[in-house]
Amino acid sequence: MEGLLDHSLRDVITRVGGVDRCVSEFIRITDQLLPPRVFVRIVPELLSGSRTAAGVPVRPQLLGSDPACLADNAAQVAALGAEGVDLNFGCPAKTVNRHRGGAVLLDEPELVFRIVRAVRRAVPAQLPVSAKMRLGTRDHSRMLANAQAVLDGGADELVVHARTKDHGYRPPAYWEHIAAIRDHVALPVVANGEVWTADDARRCLAASGCDALMLGRGIVADPGLALALRGQAWGGWPALRPLLRTYWDRVALHVEPRHRPGRLKQWLNLLRRRFAEAEVAYQQLRTMTDARAVEAWLDALAAPVSAQTAAEPVPG
Repeated sequence: MEGLLDHSLRDVITRVGGVDRCVSEFIRITDQLLPPRVFVRIVPELLSGSRTAAGVPVRPQLLGSDPACLADNAAQVAALGAEGVDLNFGCPAKTVNRHRGGAVLLDEPELVFRIVRAVRRAVPAQLPVSAKMRLGTRDHSRMLANAQAVLDGGADELVVHARTKDHGYRPPAYWEHIAAIRDHVALPVVANGEVWTADDARRCLAASGCDALMLGRGIVADPGLALALRGQAWGGWPALRPLLRTYWDRVALHVEPRHRPGRLKQWLNLLRRRFAEAEVAYQQLRTMTDARAVEAWLDALAAPVSAQTAAEPVPG
């Protein structure tokens, strides 16, 4: 989720718990070997064993269409200590697709195969190589061919977003098609798409036949979702309040002041899908553009509420 679920938000969400592994936002590979500083800028977890502060592994994700160049860059990121390498065949963005990246490559299963094979050969055998794909571009007629290409290329895992490129992010997700892919390839298949709640997750697992999920916008909207899937509770909005400030402080380390309020609003915009309090917060912040004003608002939000609650009468 480029521009939102970066290392700052990965840090915060993995602090909540329940997440087994993260995948970075995509790193665009064109026609050159990127210097190490580019990978470290996008995936600073590489400096700490390819793990977040909470100890959750992070797998850098590469996007491109040149097998040889992707292989060279995969070897580079492996040498930097990556937990694994992930390949993006799922991004539906027009700008990305126009430059032969992401989901548009699903029109060419042979190219998908060559990319996966080149990357698999370029990185150490013990390093996992995974791929994420959609069902196709305009329809799902090539979904089995693409899944087979990922398998034949030597990938260790396949994540399937249960929509086509043309579907974008419009509901519903067609989880039943993941079941057909899972039956077709002898490869661990992970289901993805339109999982916002624990109930969604149960229905997705039942329809897809998978035993693993990748969460995207759902866990951004509800950072406790992974815990909920494990039957564990967390603190909800009261627990989120200090995490909003943690997120702000992390963003402040690498984002210019004039852009920081937008990043916080972007997260709150999704959080309000789950939390009524986030709707209130979003409306309070909606017109704020000054970073100092937002920081003051965050300080007030994180202030203890014990004095206020202590003044309230005790029922009974």
